[in-house]
Amino acid sequence: MFKRIVTSVLLFSSMMANAAVDIQPNTLYPKVEFDTTMGKIIVELDRTRAPLTVDNFLTYVVKGEYDNTIFHRVIADFVVQGGGLNPELEERESMDPLFNESGNGLSNSMGTIAMARDNDPHSATRQFYFNVDDNKNLNPSKRRWGYAVFGEVVEGMAVLEAMSYVPTQHNDHLNWPDFPVKEILLNKATLLAK
Repeated sequence: MFKRIVTSVLLFSSMMANAAVDIQPNTLYPKVEFDTTMGKIIVELDRTRAPLTVDNFLTYVVKGEYDNTIFHRVIADFVVQGGGLNPELEERESMDPLFNESGNGLSNSMGTIAMARDNDPHSATRQFYFNVDDNKNLNPSKRRWGYAVFGEVVEGMAVLEAMSYVPTQHNDHLNWPDFPVKEILLNKATLLAK
């Protein structure tokens, strides 16, 4: 009996916490500002083409889950990736993986934002990347899933381009190549007012 009461309380608390998160569900093209150590970037998200991905991303934004994270993968003329690690190189907690919305007609073109994932096409959770070139090889084809694009940069493209050319090195702790020599921090991600 006690176990059932505790479970019910926890479930109710979880539902109330999610209900309190305002991700502007009726805004088709919400905007998010990234305040980074290299400057500000504003992206416009496309809920008409990627509703599940946008809702997932905005939940992380509104809960402050992207605040004080690093951009840990930078490849010039390819991608700038972040959203998953804190400055101590610890992985941040993730919600459940997403259904892959890569077949939505949006392309991995210069200045777009998309979800990072593992080899499993439906493994994206919280990490995202910016395309810093036209990366058609990341789009879906008849034979494979792609990487789901869900918005584009509308301000701060020069900041993103500068990020993409920072010196990188191999990080032994993560066993990860293309790691910025000087930390690039995402201080805060903010859902802008309607």
